[in-house]
Amino acid sequence: MKDAENIYLIGLMGVGKTTIGKQLAKALHWPFYDSDKVIEETTGANITTIFSYEGEAGFREREKIVIHELTQKRGIILATGGGAVLAPENRQALKENGFVVYLHCSLDKILHRTRHDTQRPLLQTANPRQRLQTLLAERGPLYQDCADFKIDSGASTGRSIVKTILQQYKKAQTTHENLAS
Repeated sequence: MKDAENIYLIGLMGVGKTTIGKQLAKALHWPFYDSDKVIEETTGANITTIFSYEGEAGFREREKIVIHELTQKRGIILATGGGAVLAPENRQALKENGFVVYLHCSLDKILHRTRHDTQRPLLQTANPRQRLQTLLAERGPLYQDCADFKIDSGASTGRSIVKTILQQYKKAQTTHENLAS
């Protein structure tokens, strides 16, 4: 286990990375970053627009740059985009520079949470459930490989999830400190 001075949240869209991330940041008094929001702020365009002009490949290149920059910071909470784990460089940067938490929940819960969201280009399809199943099949093993801890974000309250993540984070920090001494 590395010396994790950051907490990174990974998982499919709609699992609550931004919501939980903001609560973690408040609890720790750390700054919160959402990699998709940082991309939007630096480009002046929303994710849907970036996808329409540059395609997913162009967006993923921008995402690599932002993930690299954000993982150089210390004492932050970062909610990554759902596909951030697709790039090996991103997975390595996350694993080496922070405590990685994989948030997951049922597809029904994700569909319910995202049903009115038109800002998720990968869900603008005739069959969002099928699309989510495909994304989970593709990304699930990458999330698992990258994560230090996994938690179901659909099974309890945000407060309870934050408390559990903080307990696991502190436990990992204590273990690391004991191994280092």
